[in-house]
Amino acid sequence: MSRRNFLGTASCAAIGSTTFLNAILNLGVANALAGLSRPPAADDEDYKALVCLLLAGGNDSFNMLVPRSDDHYSEYANSRSNLALPHGDLLPIHFTDCNGKQFGLHPSMPEVQTLFNNGKLSFISNVGTLVEPTTKAQYLNGHVRLPVGLLSHADQIQQWQTSIPQTRSSKGWGGRMADILHAGNENQHISMNISLSGTNIFQVGNRSAEYAIRASVGGSVGIDVYEGTKKLDRILKTGTESLLAQQYQDIFKSTFTDKIKDSQANHKEFSMAIGQAPRLNTPFSQNPLSANMELIAKTIAVRKTLNMKRQIFFVNFGGWDHHDGVLDNQVAMLSVVSKALAEFQTAMEELGVANRVTTFTASDFGRTLTSNGNGSDHAWGGNVMVMGDGVHGGRIFGNYPSLALGGNDDIGGAILLPSIAIDEYFGELSKWFGVADGDLAYVLPNIGNFYTPGSTAWPIGFMKMA
Repeated sequence: MSRRNFLGTASCAAIGSTTFLNAILNLGVANALAGLSRPPAADDEDYKALVCLLLAGGNDSFNMLVPRSDDHYSEYANSRSNLALPHGDLLPIHFTDCNGKQFGLHPSMPEVQTLFNNGKLSFISNVGTLVEPTTKAQYLNGHVRLPVGLLSHADQIQQWQTSIPQTRSSKGWGGRMADILHAGNENQHISMNISLSGTNIFQVGNRSAEYAIRASVGGSVGIDVYEGTKKLDRILKTGTESLLAQQYQDIFKSTFTDKIKDSQANHKEFSMAIGQAPRLNTPFSQNPLSANMELIAKTIAVRKTLNMKRQIFFVNFGGWDHHDGVLDNQVAMLSVVSKALAEFQTAMEELGVANRVTTFTASDFGRTLTSNGNGSDHAWGGNVMVMGDGVHGGRIFGNYPSLALGGNDDIGGAILLPSIAIDEYFGELSKWFGVADGDLAYVLPNIGNFYTPGSTAWPIGFMKMA
């Protein structure tokens, strides 16, 4: 067999796709000259992690967090019509806002109800993509810069990951954080950004990319033939090792070969570490989201073995584009989310890092208040959750909007104008994670439109100062 033919069969059929994916993403050929690197000033015990849970598709979050007091519920019910949840089914939470509104949760979220009432979780209301502060009058008059492709799935899911709504960027704010903070990790082989959902924009920076792992295999994936026991596996392993041992004059071939070897070495290192993870007493449900959260917990459990002080995790739990059947779909899907969040929080408490790990949700956008018949359509502002002992729990931050059709927050078509920018949301998470005020504009280029870095106040106030 010629070398070219061997490459065509061995590399495409026998070598694990995740190893190749990690290698390609970490080549960094185009970004080799980029460079901000500010390690956090931290002692050996310092550790923080962010866990991003992306509810891809656009979660109808005004059926997740619902006004429960009589007048405000009536406003909700009138606007939502056949999508309104029965008042008696709402799960009450212990919070009343400054306007006297009381709230309840979707009946499929009893675990989130407990987390909220126990001060472990909070909501941030009416968050969305904004380029600059925007009023309803400015929107209607066209006197303000708006996000590119507003209400478009492709654009909005991208902008929640990049936090640059005025343009289509391929770099994420999580990746830019890693550009700055990665040097604080002793381990420079495995990325501080770990994805449970393959490639994503959120974790790609100018010098950083995600390291992909899979819950289905319990960790990272290496070159298949290296781990096989069949005769063909041994033959292919010998051939692969021969190819990787060659000295290539072509710089791309040489760099690619080095990265493949590095990725296999990283796979061995990660696998050895995860194999030493303590057995968790926390039971996790048998579904893909809980399995992903369990693997994140195991990875955090071996943070010292991996020599990590900062980690960012990404999980995509999709399927929220409910133009039809929103009520039935949310019964099942919000139950999965609620259980997974509670299980993960319990595991963090078991590991003693609940104050060092913050989990937050994101979604493409909120959805229209009005029904399209049996579902809801693309909109703008929506509600998100943030969880952990580092959070000021048991509160709803921001102004929960009026749900009246044609009201102060409705810009037309039952679409709510966000009152909090994603930059403020992500800015607070970034500051808690260790990004210095002077570097916030690198991570979030629009942050200065909504918040003054260096201010004694935090952008929103939902995180405890560390």
